[in-house]
Amino acid sequence: MPYPEERPRRLRGSARRRAMVAETRLHRDRLIWPLFAVPGTNIEREIPGFPGVHHHSVDRLVEACRSAVGDFGLRSVLLFGLPESKDAEGTGAWAEDGIVQQACRAIRAANLDIEVITDVCLCEYTDHGHCGVLTPELPNRPATVDNDPTLELLARTATSHAAAGADMVAPSDMMDGRIGALRAALDDEGHEDLPIMAYSAKYASAFYGPFRLAADSAPAFGDRRTYQMDPANADEALREIALDIEEGADIVMVKPGLPYLDIIRRAKDAFHVPIAAYNVSGEYVMLKALAAGDPLAEERLFLEATTSLCRAGADLVITYAAPLVAKAIR
Repeated sequence: MPYPEERPRRLRGSARRRAMVAETRLHRDRLIWPLFAVPGTNIEREIPGFPGVHHHSVDRLVEACRSAVGDFGLRSVLLFGLPESKDAEGTGAWAEDGIVQQACRAIRAANLDIEVITDVCLCEYTDHGHCGVLTPELPNRPATVDNDPTLELLARTATSHAAAGADMVAPSDMMDGRIGALRAALDDEGHEDLPIMAYSAKYASAFYGPFRLAADSAPAFGDRRTYQMDPANADEALREIALDIEEGADIVMVKPGLPYLDIIRRAKDAFHVPIAAYNVSGEYVMLKALAAGDPLAEERLFLEATTSLCRAGADLVITYAAPLVAKAIR
């Protein structure tokens, strides 16, 4: 046979050579680690059905952040909070002594070199589990989230997080106009330099199950399809992202990650802003199950999954496996 003009295998012959020509490179600065803060002290409790993910009391959460920086070289965490009590409006979300506010102050007091990003939503704080206040239930119209009154409460939550020391806020509610409302409120309170990472293309996905158990945020009735996106839609995602950028978003997010690689790629091609991808709880549990307790398999699976998100165009990856991935690439 004639000698082939091209032999791609030449550049795959050694680990050094493969590294030389790698098109996508992971870095710990790309990783954001989600953490769950709960009331109490000295609590580090693995969440049932969510292996390796824990509820942390504020004192133990500070230690988790210290480990993230010192042991794994991570630079960013995303905080979620579970309050002691809930009500119809989710008032715990913006309470001065709210669980996320306590966590922000404690991390700041510990002088840790870490970016504290806070999830801004009401679903963990409302007794009905929806992401805002509800419209009245009428005979021919079930209750649903009332968009505009919810914006005011989300803005109060974001400013309270900023006042407590958050470095960035991440609204995940999918209300129309919420980025503009948060930007205006933050600016009015003197936080004009605090960035917003918007959950812009957040789909009504079946991959959120473990998170809803972890955050105790499953809806008491109905679902979230009236405000989260239809998985069938791609063009709509670009419209949502464009609206959020116009309203002041600094980073935009696609959630979930792996089932929506096409959306990440289209967003990267269309917009010149940082793109985040959320490798959500269902994806995490799926990969953990596939690894079946084999540490080497687990490392390879999460490295491949994270690489695929970055290859698709994600500049940042939110992943529960952030310590594992950071350790592997370090």
